[in-house]
Amino acid sequence: MSHQPEQNQYAADVVTTTEWVQNNLNDPKVRIVEVDYDPVLNYNQGHVPGAVLFDWKKDLNDPLTRDIVSKQGLEELLGRNGISKDTQIILYGDFNNWFAAYAFWDLQYYGVKGVKLMNGGRKKWLLEDRPLSKDTPSYGRETFVASKPDETIRAYREQVFQALHRSGTSLVDVRSPKEFTGEVLAPPEYPTEHAQRGGHIPGAVSIPWGQAVNDADGTFKGRKELEVLYSSKGVTPDHDVIAYCRIGERSSHTWFVLKYLLGYPHVRNYDGSWTEWGNSVKLPLEK
Repeated sequence: MSHQPEQNQYAADVVTTTEWVQNNLNDPKVRIVEVDYDPVLNYNQGHVPGAVLFDWKKDLNDPLTRDIVSKQGLEELLGRNGISKDTQIILYGDFNNWFAAYAFWDLQYYGVKGVKLMNGGRKKWLLEDRPLSKDTPSYGRETFVASKPDETIRAYREQVFQALHRSGTSLVDVRSPKEFTGEVLAPPEYPTEHAQRGGHIPGAVSIPWGQAVNDADGTFKGRKELEVLYSSKGVTPDHDVIAYCRIGERSSHTWFVLKYLLGYPHVRNYDGSWTEWGNSVKLPLEK
C-alpha cells in the first residue's frame, strides 16, 4: 500500500511526487535541487539525475553572523545554478526532507515563487530504485532578483519571549522527547549543537517533527491525520504558532506542514531555537 497522498488534499500545491520528478527530469524549466547536511554521504554517492546541490552549511547559512543566507547570497546561489524567476524549483533531501524544508523556508523568506518539495525525499527515491547519477551538472548562469525578507514567517528571541505572556500563541517544540525534557543537551550525532541548559521554552508543547511523516517512505501524512496530530495538542489555526528545535532546521519542517499542508495562517519558525534560548542569560525554561 502506497503512502503517497493525493497532492490536492493539502492547503497549498507545494509537494510533488517522485513519479512526476522522474517524468520531468529533462524539462529545462524545472530545476531539481538536493539539499544535504552532508553531501559526501548523500549527493556525492548518487543523486536525482540533473539535480544541483545546496549544501546546508555552506550555501544556506552565514557562519559568521549565525544567520541564514543573505539576500545577495541567495541570489548568487540561485543564479549560478541556472535558476530564474520562471524556473520551477523542486527541493528534496535527506532526513525525510527536513533540510529541504529549511531551504524552502529560506526561499519563502526572500519571496521565491514556484517551489515544491518532492514528497519522501531521497528516502523514497532510493526505495523505489529510481535512477541515480554521480555527475555534477552545470547550467547557464541566470540573474535572480529576490524580494526583501518576509519577517512574518520568522520569529526572533524577543518575540518569543513576549509571546510567553500572550494568550492565543502556541509554541511547538519539535525536538525529541529527551531534548524536550532536558535529559540530553544535544543528540549524539550533533554534539556541537548544544546549549548550556537543557529543557524547553515555558508553555511549549512537544510534537516531534518526525510525527508528520510516514515511517515507511518519508512522505507526509494525510491532511486529516496531520490536523488531528496538532489540534489534539491545542495547536489550532486560530493561534499564532511558533515552531522551534535546536538550530531551526527540524522546526522549518513543522512550519512547512502547518503553513502549507494545513493552511494555518500565522506560523513562524524560530530559527535561533534552543541553541540561542538555552544559552541566553535569564531566559526562563522548563524541564
